[in-house]
Amino acid sequence: MSLDLWQGACDRLAAELPEQQFLTWIRPLPPADISDAGAEGLVACVRVPNRFKLDWIRSQYSPRIEAVLGELAGKPVRLELALAPREAPANAGVRPLPSRPHSAARVLANAMAVASQQAVPVPSQASQGGSEPPTEDAAEPARSGTLPQAPVTNRHRLNPVLTFDTLVAGRANQMARTAALHVAGAPGAMYNPLFIYGGVGLGKTHLVHAVGNQLLKDNPNARVLYLHAEQFISDVVKNYQRKTFDELKAKYHQLDLLLIDDVQFFAGKERTQEEFFNAFEALLAKKAHIIMTSDTYPKGLVDIDERLTSRFDSGLTVAIEPPELEMRVAILLSKAKAEGTPLPEDVAFFVAKNVRANVRELEGALRKVLAYAKFSHKEITIHLAREALKDLLSIQNRQISVENIQKTVADFYKIKVADMYSKKRPASIARPRQIAMYLAKELTQKSLPEIGELFGGRDHTTVLHAVRKIGGERQKNTELNQQLHVLEQTLKG
Repeated sequence: MSLDLWQGACDRLAAELPEQQFLTWIRPLPPADISDAGAEGLVACVRVPNRFKLDWIRSQYSPRIEAVLGELAGKPVRLELALAPREAPANAGVRPLPSRPHSAARVLANAMAVASQQAVPVPSQASQGGSEPPTEDAAEPARSGTLPQAPVTNRHRLNPVLTFDTLVAGRANQMARTAALHVAGAPGAMYNPLFIYGGVGLGKTHLVHAVGNQLLKDNPNARVLYLHAEQFISDVVKNYQRKTFDELKAKYHQLDLLLIDDVQFFAGKERTQEEFFNAFEALLAKKAHIIMTSDTYPKGLVDIDERLTSRFDSGLTVAIEPPELEMRVAILLSKAKAEGTPLPEDVAFFVAKNVRANVRELEGALRKVLAYAKFSHKEITIHLAREALKDLLSIQNRQISVENIQKTVADFYKIKVADMYSKKRPASIARPRQIAMYLAKELTQKSLPEIGELFGGRDHTTVLHAVRKIGGERQKNTELNQQLHVLEQTLKG
């Protein structure tokens, strides 16, 4: 029963998640060990190979996994993540996804089988840079699971669900959305390249897929390709090993529209940067369009050749900010409507006020509320939402997130959240950034290196300097002390 339930959940997640995310984070997991917890429902324990993956899956995917498991089980399911013993590989026991002709999950599974031959399995390695070509293990395709080989049915690698119609517009993404609409309507003309940057889960990927889907709707013969930066790295590695760079050029240089996510992963990879530069120049020369996303603006990218970052910045660079309250409410109402379950507006406001980090967490919270209402056969009210999200609210009460601190401080000092992890250094930005670092150290359990990483990959000594500086000034500067007090009360709220 446990294995069937877990496989059913994998089937659903394969249909819901972008294939790169599913392949990297969900597919390699072993089947959950599911046990009965009595009145509380079920407990699903999943063993994860390392701390990095455990923390990432917990923060990004836990609510969604719990909701899917709960819907399939017909009762609440609590997900517990634990580190796997070293002698027990994390991919042991994974069997293929069920073969079901005509199902959406089957189509995605087939697509991912081919994609896995090129994907770099551990994104944290890519983000840390390093020499090329990568180690043999890093260059090998992911082995976990054995999916049957089949042609990629979606050669563009686009998610058809991610369109402009399904994107909730608001002040946070207004400029980026407007620019993306211009590109979709007249590719190769204005805003080339288009560079979109912002934090995790804010809708960058949705926006680039929307451009690709719109262009294909208008011109089905357009040569469009979406990929994550890791995919390009892997293609370079493969062609480097085979000495077949003509194949690489044939694949990328003939496109009409190239959509590439997370270009910060090119950091430290000289051969990859060289090949991307060549592709970049070839595409612009033939009036093809390029859209890129990143976690920071072009000049803030580290370990990337200056001639490449200058090209990134040569078109239009726009930021996507965390959504404001009204936009978060609109997102919740829209997602609930898409699920076929109307959400009362007061409940939407309650959830939106308590989940502020990003759209992904907002969707996870909504799924929990909807699943809880379905299992308990109760009307969706604020009381029910509070009960469904009690674990989340409890965690928030115990521990304030660094992302929350960044957003609150940015709002207070009227700067962009993206400036918190950018490399900009004017006093109007550097000062609030130091205050945010100080509050992160004071109000969270994060270590100095962890805080530095969340502020654009800064060294722990930079964080230590900020903590000591703001802490010292607080004792002498009454105005600063008052500002910090207001911020602390807002965050503890």
